[in-house]
This record gives sequence, structure tokens and C-alpha cells, in this order.
Amino acid sequence: MPLDQPVVSAEMPFLDHLEELRWRIVKSLAALGIAFSASFWVAWRYLEPVMKVLIDPIRPMLPSGGLVYTHPMGIYTIIMQVAGLLALVVASPVVGYQVWAFLSPALSARERKVIVPVLAFGALLFLVGVALAVLVFVPMTVKLGMSISVESLTPLITAKEYFGFITIISLAFGAIFEMPILVLILTALGLVTPSMLTKGRRWAAALSLVAAMIITPGDVVVATLALWVPIYGLYELSIVVSWFVYRARRKREAQAESIGSGAEG
Repeated sequence: MPLDQPVVSAEMPFLDHLEELRWRIVKSLAALGIAFSASFWVAWRYLEPVMKVLIDPIRPMLPSGGLVYTHPMGIYTIIMQVAGLLALVVASPVVGYQVWAFLSPALSARERKVIVPVLAFGALLFLVGVALAVLVFVPMTVKLGMSISVESLTPLITAKEYFGFITIISLAFGAIFEMPILVLILTALGLVTPSMLTKGRRWAAALSLVAAMIITPGDVVVATLALWVPIYGLYELSIVVSWFVYRARRKREAQAESIGSGAEG
């Protein structure tokens, strides 16, 4: 038994860590499931007002003044897409809290006090990204596409394609706007430094351009650049955020070392 004891004591903290991670994931999925159920009911019950909010930005550009669907279950698919997007927005604070609860043991007391408003601000940034996508980027892209007229082609935007497009773009914008929060957390944990981010500027510019080309439809260069600018701009903002967090962390470490050396003297 004494021979086995060191093995158990060495393995148990790691196993407990995995068990906590598992339950955090389960709780996050449960929150997403509950949020989806509520969002599905809202999308079903208030379908017309929801459609009005999502379609009004592009309505002047639609030939018939509205979207069309070509499948008997098209409306149901649209409701599912809208409910999924709403569920992600509604559940984001709960998921963020689970991330914070999992990472908090690795943070100092000061960092734990700061991380809660940071995660709340992250949820706000996600909402800002989604709103920017729905109200600005998607209408701009649709207007640009509809401005290219060909006599042999008649534009006909279906509801399925439009809501699929708006879902992808909204999630992309929401995730992109979380970049400063992610960098802040990684810097606070000591996994990222401002110098690392500065050295990676060229890679960030290239990868963000590739991501923008993948997300935007077709070969619309203007839409790609319109998406690339905020992506790379947020990367530069992340460097500034990382610099402030890194400097504060180094200052606290220096104070701790000075206190420790004074105590030894």
C-alpha cells in the first residue's frame, strides 16, 4: 500500500481536473439546450416579428420585397436556424461563467475579481459582433451582389440560403469580437505575451485574410476586405490589451519578489 500511495496522490489531482472539466462541459451543453428550447419557442411564437428584424435590412434590395422558400419544410428549417443563433447569444454568459469557474483556480485573487466583468464585457462584444453582422455587413454584401445585373440571370434569394448565410456570418463576427477577451485571459494565465503577438503580426494578417475569404461568399473582393479589416483590427487591439495585462502581471510579480527578498533579509 505505501508503494501505491505516491501513484494515487500524483494521479488524483489530474483526474479531479478532468472530472471538473467534464462537468463544466456538461453544464455548458445543458445551458445551450435550455436556451435552444426557449429560443425555438420564441422563434415559433413570434416568427413574423423576428423575420421582420432580420429581413428589413435587405428588404429594399429584394425584387419581390421578401424572401421565398422552395421546400415544404423550409419554414421549419428557418426557425431552427434562428433558434440556434438566439440560443448561442442567450447561453454565452453561462458558458463564459463555466470557463471562468474552470480557470479561476489558476488565477490570483485580483485576477478573479477582474475576470467576471471581463467575461460580461465578452458577452457584450459577442452581441455587438452579431448586430454588426446583421445590420451592416450582411446588407452591404447583399446590396453589392444585387448591384451586379445580368440580363440572362434573375436574382431570387431563398430564405434557406439567406438565413444560412446570416447565421454563419453572425457566428463569425461574434467569435471574432471575442479575440481581445481570449488574449486577455491567455495573457493573465501567462500563456501569451505581447512580444509573441507582435512577432505574429504577419501571420495574423495572412491568416485573417484567408479566414475572411473562406467566410465571405463567392469572389466578392470588397466583402472580403470589409470582413478582413475588423478581424485584423481586433488583433491589433488584442496586442494593446495584452500589453496592459502583461505589464500589470509583471509589476505584481516584481512586488512579490521584493517582499520575499525583504522577508529573507
